[in-house]
Amino acid sequence: MNGFAPALWAEALKARRSKVLPLTAAAVMILPVVDGLFMFILKDPERAKSMGLINTKAQITAAVADWPTFFQVLLMGTAIAGAIIFAFIAAWVFGREHSDRTAKELLALPTRREAIVAAKLALIAIWTLGLTLLIFVVGLGVGALADIPGGSAALIRDSFGSLLAIAALTLLLMPFVALFASAGRGYLLPLGWAILTIAAAQISGVLGWADWFPWAVPGLLVSLTGAAVGPIPAHSLIIVLLAFFIGTIATFIWWRAADQA
Repeated sequence: MNGFAPALWAEALKARRSKVLPLTAAAVMILPVVDGLFMFILKDPERAKSMGLINTKAQITAAVADWPTFFQVLLMGTAIAGAIIFAFIAAWVFGREHSDRTAKELLALPTRREAIVAAKLALIAIWTLGLTLLIFVVGLGVGALADIPGGSAALIRDSFGSLLAIAALTLLLMPFVALFASAGRGYLLPLGWAILTIAAAQISGVLGWADWFPWAVPGLLVSLTGAAVGPIPAHSLIIVLLAFFIGTIATFIWWRAADQA
């Protein structure tokens, strides 16, 4: 695509010079740190109470402080918090020109608008992949420091695969956030959309329709009970891909038709 490489370089430069990049990195590192704290509390609740980490009236669940539980909590946190953080990134990448009032200059560039949109989507993919790897690496370090039992190479491999799958499925739903950031000319509309879809995903899960609601599909890879999770149904993958194509095509159409006013 003509102009894609320069556009991607420009988008990456804007991200590197912003405070959003370290902010999102710090945000995702909270997940494994809190997970490790949870394991520490489970290992020795009485010691945690004496240190003031939990209230004396707090009820400790029957969960076990081991690597399977650690990864289960990490995956659950990524499925929920990852959707918010990924949406924030997509909203910033596509909405910052409007908030900075530089959108008209961007639209006036000789670079093809399709190349600009593709570069923004590629940056979001690279960015979120980096954050996903950061979550996993920090998680391994925190789990090791917590000195929890039950680890194995197979468990680490399977958990890493599930984490990547959750991130990939969440990423495929970001074009709608990009569309609302573009059409809404800022951050408010896309972030509102993200909160709405997260709430709707929870409701669909309660009603038993999570496999038919695209924004609930990433959560299908996480079991609240710790039981083994089977493969995602084919129709669930299809509706996620359908949402991706609709959101992506709509975003390209909006940028192609946008004026400079």
